Amino acid sequence: MKGYSTDKIRNVILLGHGGCGKTTFLEAALLATGAITRMGKVEDGNTTSDYDKMEIEKKHSINTTLVPVEYQGYKYNFLDTPGLFDFKGEIRSALSTAASSIIMVDASAGVQVGTEKAWEECSKHKNPKFIVLTKIDKENVDVDKVVAQLREKFGNSVVTDDDKDALNEAVAGTDEALMEKFFNEEPFTDEEFYNGLMTGIATGDVVPIIKMSSKTGEGVDEVLRSISKYVPTPNMHPAYPAKNIKGEDVEITTDPAEKPVLWVFKTIADPFLGRISYAKVITGTVKVGQELYNSRTQKMEKLGSMFFVRGKQQVPATEVVAGDIFALAKLAGTKTGDTLSLKSEGIQFEPIDFPKPNYFIAVQAKDKNDEEKMAQALFKLMEEDPSFALVRNVETHQSLLGGQGDLQIGIIKEKLKKNYGIDVVTVPQKIAYRETIKGTSDVQGKHKKQSGGAGQYGDVHIRFSPAKENFEFSEELFGGAIPKSYVPAVEKGLLESMEKGPLAGCKVVNIKAVLYDGSYHDVDSNEMAFKIAASLAFKKGIVEAKPCLLEPIMKLDIVVPEKYTGDVMGDMNKRRGRILGMDPADEGTTCLHAEAPEAELFDYAIVLRAMTQARGSFEMEFSKYEEVPANLAQKIVEAHKQETEGK
Repeated sequence: MKGYSTDKIRNVILLGHGGCGKTTFLEAALLATGAITRMGKVEDGNTTSDYDKMEIEKKHSINTTLVPVEYQGYKYNFLDTPGLFDFKGEIRSALSTAASSIIMVDASAGVQVGTEKAWEECSKHKNPKFIVLTKIDKENVDVDKVVAQLREKFGNSVVTDDDKDALNEAVAGTDEALMEKFFNEEPFTDEEFYNGLMTGIATGDVVPIIKMSSKTGEGVDEVLRSISKYVPTPNMHPAYPAKNIKGEDVEITTDPAEKPVLWVFKTIADPFLGRISYAKVITGTVKVGQELYNSRTQKMEKLGSMFFVRGKQQVPATEVVAGDIFALAKLAGTKTGDTLSLKSEGIQFEPIDFPKPNYFIAVQAKDKNDEEKMAQALFKLMEEDPSFALVRNVETHQSLLGGQGDLQIGIIKEKLKKNYGIDVVTVPQKIAYRETIKGTSDVQGKHKKQSGGAGQYGDVHIRFSPAKENFEFSEELFGGAIPKSYVPAVEKGLLESMEKGPLAGCKVVNIKAVLYDGSYHDVDSNEMAFKIAASLAFKKGIVEAKPCLLEPIMKLDIVVPEKYTGDVMGDMNKRRGRILGMDPADEGTTCLHAEAPEAELFDYAIVLRAMTQARGSFEMEFSKYEEVPANLAQKIVEAHKQETEGK
């Protein structure tokens, strides 16, 4: 695979619903251009793009794969993305790199959820797009019906290459002078039509539809020819906003003669080959052995091993020009979303907007001795996929694995086992409950110990009541009942006792304690004795002051198509949740604002996806604590009691 000049490079991301034919199209394109002599099949596990062992086993894409296709003097860097919704992070990283998108639509299935999601992501990233109808050779396919469905869903910007009237109307909409000619029924010149079409595609006002069958080869050449004609060259890309080493706003334009700037958009953490970084040369030309500055780590990186890739095939590269995409091995500290440039420039682009995890499970290593190894392996896998997270809950002492859904989490667990030899099991997720009081109490805590020699003596009288603050402490001592020097020990004893409440061993909050009386011994009293006395008073006082359990309440913003709002509201009621309000969102969707207990939301990401045919999404954050209903509180207390007795 030879190097190409910037004007001969096109970067295209392939998007679409799972099974729509992205990977198969690449096989057809490679066959048509002579790169392979026989088409591989996804079901046979022998395609160029899905080469990962797990992808072969699962028979679907998990990772974004770079597959260049050389066509009539051009190099098309295709980024083949997974069609499954759990791998949205892969799509986001690819969209940060590609100049244009092809949304593939299975003509036998029509517009699917993945089609809609691909359109939304392209629109959000202002990425020019084409639609390719695949599998037009299948029986009973009504192409006209699918085209009508596409236009109904996405508007009149969607036009087929053989509908001259629709094309002319779309081109006219890109320029006032062309619009005037169109209304006057004057024909466009070839140059006007081409420039208008290029402008319309670049702005998203024109989305061409191309019909194709990978199986028969029909339309494959037209797709490839259209890319060279209509996909913007890298140097036509609008200037990239960035910050320089001084923190100033700058704009980076694509030019092979400029100072080099690299954008790392994907990382593969291979346990055998080490870290492999996929990068795009935004501007300038990079050469093997060159040293560039990572503005995030503030360290230099040597480009020791550079290569072009096609699936798993690697071809060494000595230099790469602006606009091209390649891979680097064993960069020391560089990760996905990093920028490399000259140290004098210190360029840094905005990081990739990866989706936040919203589905969490509690995990632990099957072998307790592997806990540390599990964490280290997960952090390596996070370099590969920043859309999942490992969170250590310091209160429940659980490791929480968070991602976009159960499929992604399942893949991560499998990678841990196959790549790192670590078996991981899922355990019931615990809630960080709180304990507080609703009433008042007035108690004595007395600690007296005599066992030869110096003894211990501490005696306190404390009133407990609810407070708005987490902990309020004061003293109303008089007549020297307790020396003032012991008061800090009493406060410390109470604070330490608040770490474990008497009901379920949870943190205690919103307590007011007033030390108003007590007694001491000239010889046997000391700070430790008064700390213990305070803890005795605390345990007794909380139990006598109507203790109750509090649970975390989460705030949710749920975006769903309008037709699902009733189902979502009904489901939220079943989860002890409440709808606080709703607002219209984009394109026929509604944003529901809700609150619900965290304990009822462990499976919400999975249920919402099923309930809305994967069209719903949500964001969630902690809101407050509220009292647990009595019947549920009793079960929690009983479970804690059994767990404590079992230890």
